[in-house]
Amino acid sequence: MAPGAARRARRRPRSMPPARSAEDWWWERLAPSGSEFHLQQSDSMLLVLSGPGPARAHAQRRAARRAQRQPLPGPRAAAAEARPRPEPQPGPDPGWGDRLPLEILVQIFGLLVAAEGPMPFLGRAARVCRRWHEAAAQPALWHTVTLSPPLVGRPTKGESKGEKKLLASLEWLIPNRFSQLQRLTLLHWKCQVHPVLKLASESCRQLTFLKLSDCHGLTPDTLVMLAKACPQLHSLDLQHSMVESTAVVSFLEEAGCRMRRLWLTYSSQMTAILGALLGSCCPQLQVLEVSTGISRNTIPLQLPVEALQKGCPQLQPGPHPQVLRLLNLMWLPKPLGRGVAPGPGFPVLEELCLASSTCNFVSNEVLGRLLHSSPRLRLLDLRGCARITPAGLHHLPCQELEHLYLGLYDTSDRLSLAKEGSPLLTQKWYCTLRELDLSGQGFSEKDLEQALAAFLGVPRGSQPALCSLNLRGTRVMASTVSSVISSCPGLVYLNLESCRCLPRGLKRAYRGPEEVQWCLEQLLASLPSPS
Repeated sequence: MAPGAARRARRRPRSMPPARSAEDWWWERLAPSGSEFHLQQSDSMLLVLSGPGPARAHAQRRAARRAQRQPLPGPRAAAAEARPRPEPQPGPDPGWGDRLPLEILVQIFGLLVAAEGPMPFLGRAARVCRRWHEAAAQPALWHTVTLSPPLVGRPTKGESKGEKKLLASLEWLIPNRFSQLQRLTLLHWKCQVHPVLKLASESCRQLTFLKLSDCHGLTPDTLVMLAKACPQLHSLDLQHSMVESTAVVSFLEEAGCRMRRLWLTYSSQMTAILGALLGSCCPQLQVLEVSTGISRNTIPLQLPVEALQKGCPQLQPGPHPQVLRLLNLMWLPKPLGRGVAPGPGFPVLEELCLASSTCNFVSNEVLGRLLHSSPRLRLLDLRGCARITPAGLHHLPCQELEHLYLGLYDTSDRLSLAKEGSPLLTQKWYCTLRELDLSGQGFSEKDLEQALAAFLGVPRGSQPALCSLNLRGTRVMASTVSSVISSCPGLVYLNLESCRCLPRGLKRAYRGPEEVQWCLEQLLASLPSPS
């Protein structure tokens, strides 16, 4: 053997460095020595906590071995034993996640679900640990769900792919989580509405509310299947969805006896649905809303008022307000024939909305036919109804009206507007009015001054309930506005845009009590001082 080879053979092999454990590797990465952090390991997670923490496992073992060694006899050893040793500081409980009661965790999740909805929060929480997964799986948390496929706004092929991907997840999610589902909303579904509603009909027996917005492909069989499978379903919202009238009529024939709320979008097929309603198909109906949505419909709706009152008498007392909304519709009340007695009216109606931005044929006579027996009315929305006068409103039977909206936002013929009569409104409801909208009305300065002065006549010991006042585009004067602000301390919204009689710089909307009080100070400063 060569001398070099012999020397290499006689060399002692270098000692390999000891292998580091996974714990040491994570420790040096997340909490290196000298930092102000330490690691704490629990049953299902690794926490990075601030402050110096307890010694690591290998350090504890090394300390235990050193403690087993017998110290050499001598004065130093005796003095070391005599010194008091500091007690170890207790660290965080490594099992806090498992020690938290499941009921408390479910209540915490319930608060988050009420604020943000169950998705995607519960799906993410279920991946934290076993206890969180068990809490997130409670069906009671999945009572309200909104489902919208991804890739909304993409081409049709991309929408179909996104809906199929979400449907694959729902095939497991609905049977395992939605057993106590009560409110279901589907948004922007174009192709897979039927499979989703079929899954819901098989697993969601407690469903009470269904909303379909911007959905296509809904067939009569789908709605009838849902009506038969969900005996508690009493609310249906089909606004802005393409649904055939035959599908709606079939659904109402199956579930109309228990329907309480119905939202529809007006179209040329509305006649068949309206015929079902007038035929007493939904005797328990409490909320009916028909709107045109974004696009205007030039086909007028001829509505027989008296027939609707007989077909929907409950619009019956119940725990919820009785509401009738005909929004942005061009509708023509069917004339009442000679010698025909007025209909039964709506005795328990609390909200009537006839707001429209199109040509409106609502007059005092039509309003009287609708409300001649509605003493419980609390909200009356007549925005855009330029033919309504204060005299017609003064004869209504309701004595405790709280919200009155008479704004005119798109009126071309302003010469035909009433110049006087606004005091008739405030003198009748000054004690109960909370919101008043007179924007765009043509009342004179003196007439508005007399009308708003009614809020000064509140009995002693009480104050007006008025909290919102819209005077946009009116001829109200600075002295009148300052008086109403002073007499209504609860006023939090005041709109003075385009008021030609007010000083410059003050013609804007004021929101909040601070801004309203600032407006009062500026108005008082602008008024001429008494001579």
